[in-house]
Amino acid sequence: MPRPFSPKVVTANDLIEGDVIYMARDGSWVRDMCMAWLIEDEAEANAQLAHATAEPGIAVGPYLADAAAGPTGPTPTHFRETFRATGPSNRFHGKQTQQSAPEAVANV
Repeated sequence: MPRPFSPKVVTANDLIEGDVIYMARDGSWVRDMCMAWLIEDEAEANAQLAHATAEPGIAVGPYLADAAAGPTGPTPTHFRETFRATGPSNRFHGKQTQQSAPEAVANV
């Protein structure tokens, strides 16, 4: 028996900058998951994934990621997506400087 469909967001990496990006309802790409389109219909999710795949000059490696409705928009439901949303893990910079994170270890 197939698993029931769960809400998804279309995600990829930006071709030029490498940032994680998400597809918004208007088809544009945003860098904040809470602004992404939470797609609750399986056929629509597959159609939007096909649209994202057809934009190789913008998005690299698009796929559907499980998400849930949160108070400010979609939120990740899997550790991988939570990790991707915070940015690079080698040190705190970029998106990570805007979040409350433990003190970064100084480079030696």
